[in-house]
Amino acid sequence: PAPVKPPDGGWGWIVLLGCFVITGFSYAFPKAVSVYFKELMKDFHVGYSDTAWISSIMLAMLYGTGPVCSIMVNQFGCRPVMLIGGLLASAGMILASFTTNIIELYLTAGVLTGLGMALNFQPSLIMLGTYFDKRRPLANGLAAAGSPVFLSSLSPLGQVLLEKFGWRGGFLIMGGLLLNCCTCGAVMRPLDMGMKRKMGKAQDKYEAKEMLPIGGKSEEGISTTDGTKKGKKAKKKPKKGKKLLDFSIFSNRGFIIYTISKFILVLGLFVPPILLVNYAKDTGVPDTEAAFLLSIIGFIDIFARPACGMVAGLKWVRPHVAYLFSFSMLFNGLTDICSARASNYTGLVIFCVFFGISYGMVGALQFEVLMAIVGSQKFSSAIGLVLLIEAFAVLIGPPSAGRCRLVDALKNYEVIFYLAGSEVVLSALFLGVASYCCLNRGKKEP
Repeated sequence: PAPVKPPDGGWGWIVLLGCFVITGFSYAFPKAVSVYFKELMKDFHVGYSDTAWISSIMLAMLYGTGPVCSIMVNQFGCRPVMLIGGLLASAGMILASFTTNIIELYLTAGVLTGLGMALNFQPSLIMLGTYFDKRRPLANGLAAAGSPVFLSSLSPLGQVLLEKFGWRGGFLIMGGLLLNCCTCGAVMRPLDMGMKRKMGKAQDKYEAKEMLPIGGKSEEGISTTDGTKKGKKAKKKPKKGKKLLDFSIFSNRGFIIYTISKFILVLGLFVPPILLVNYAKDTGVPDTEAAFLLSIIGFIDIFARPACGMVAGLKWVRPHVAYLFSFSMLFNGLTDICSARASNYTGLVIFCVFFGISYGMVGALQFEVLMAIVGSQKFSSAIGLVLLIEAFAVLIGPPSAGRCRLVDALKNYEVIFYLAGSEVVLSALFLGVASYCCLNRGKKEP
């Protein structure tokens, strides 16, 4: 049958809620775990860099296992994959509460939980794309808002759990919370089921009408039904197996442009939030006020993502959503560059406001642009390959390790902010210019 038309509502709002929760866990959980690092350092007698590997491994699994998730979704569907992912994510944190050394933590909280969250994150975005079409930019913006909402709630919750139950009890309860991913997976009802039911009812009515008349009409009805059955059998024979991973998307110039720009973007996008607190402390800002800067970014981000999704859904904006994405990256990069010389708390607060707006715009549009380029049918393969390529970008220039060493060597944060901002600006210019030159000219050619 032809692809089912997205309902743009109805059960889709429940799917959107599930995607909101999954996105929140996927992006916020690796950062929220850092609350437990000091206790882990004491118990296992290791350094901060050793415990930081837990979050790094989680993110590496989230990005690096993209093609594996795509293959599993194409083979088994979104709902079974998400249910398995929820169980793996929960099991990883529960087993981590019984570990006795840091290596076991890497394997449980890092590998197992990271893989579980990866198996939830990608299918939830695919299901969101199947349920929404006209309202898809708004849906993507609302789902992306799960990241700042969960980050602002999971970190304080982790601190409370740590004080009352210790890190082992906190890990155990966090593992229980991750079972909500299974609930989100259970509501991801495929649209094909509704389509098959409608087709079955229509076929039953047709057969009943054809068999009621007596004589020649009935024979004609039988012959037509026989013919249709033979036709169906004949059509089923040449049917080929499903593609586990569709590499034909690399023939799409828009996908190539998007992937290259996203690779450059990842190199500099996450640097300012990681270094901001230490940067503020070095300029003489007290610890509590320095930590509050991240809260400002998160608060602005919560409202920026849905608002940007609404703007991207406007009739005159949606055909040019790639240029809006390019503008948001340019805005983010210029914010980094302009804030490099901020020397007082007021300047840093202004930077956080503008960074929160631009960061939320990038987060709301990144997957919407990819869906618009490749379409919903090839999105499962496209997102897996994009996440894998982003994983290489994270490995080439990891913000938490390589950039911090550069700061230690130079004793100057300005250079890092200039470098990060220039990388984001470069990705914006590449996306905008390449889209205009390659894609628009290709459309004009007869």
